[in-house]
Amino acid sequence: MTRKPIAQMARKYTDYDMIAKHTDLPEFPEGRVRLLQAVLADQQGFGAQVELYPLATSLVQMGLDTHDLVENEESGAKAQTRQMRARQMKVLAGDYFSSRFYNLLSQAGQIETVKRLSEAVCEVNRIKVALYGKMKQMRLDAEEYVSHGSAIRGVLFMSFGHLMSGMHAKLWPELVERFSRCELLFQELLRLQRPDDLTGSWGVWHVLGEGSDEDRRALEESGDDLGLLRHLMAKYGVADKLAALLRQSAGQLQAMLPKLPSDRLAAELASLIEPFLHGPTWVPAAAIKELG
Repeated sequence: MTRKPIAQMARKYTDYDMIAKHTDLPEFPEGRVRLLQAVLADQQGFGAQVELYPLATSLVQMGLDTHDLVENEESGAKAQTRQMRARQMKVLAGDYFSSRFYNLLSQAGQIETVKRLSEAVCEVNRIKVALYGKMKQMRLDAEEYVSHGSAIRGVLFMSFGHLMSGMHAKLWPELVERFSRCELLFQELLRLQRPDDLTGSWGVWHVLGEGSDEDRRALEESGDDLGLLRHLMAKYGVADKLAALLRQSAGQLQAMLPKLPSDRLAAELASLIEPFLHGPTWVPAAAIKELG
């Protein structure tokens, strides 16, 4: 049976002229949503929940990600009207997306799932507080950044493991963790093409952990200097190192394909992994090589 794309279904709740006019939204978590839908569809007994659970989860994730876009700026007389409006719209949009998941699940009588997702939201926020605390104190290393970032991406989706059975239940936590890690590393590679988005990126924590005393001091004192950031990303080969990490993580995910309970699920996961095997189009072939 052909399944309707969750991203298309979600537009009913996310596409509003008022939001589009005043602010940008985060990227839809399509990869993780498709992964959840594929694993649920590969099992018996889920019925309409094959679409309901991923849809509700995508809206929660969009709510959290939209709130993350809110700048921590003081709102006062000096703030520009357009900036203020965008900030307010992000808060309202995030709240709205989060409320829609509750509405969808409660109408379907899925109160236990509401509880599980709500608990997962609390866990996501706990991890974020720990991550931001380490960032503020400059006590974060590059691997911790990846570990925390992957967990933040995966916690909501992990919450469905209790509904699964057999090999699906056994493999689900590892699938989510490895897939979330690949997504994060892929996005970090994309950030290297956006110099104004390098502050607080993986490359910064890598340089702070592995760089010379002089470069670490420069980052600590002028971490928002775009010229400095571009220079250090190139000096320490951040693109190549990220590409190697992505290649390694994608290989580990690819190695799970033979363990999956069905060829259909393996084929769907293989299609989701494909972008990770090649990396962003701008990354040199020497940095990313297709895995055999």
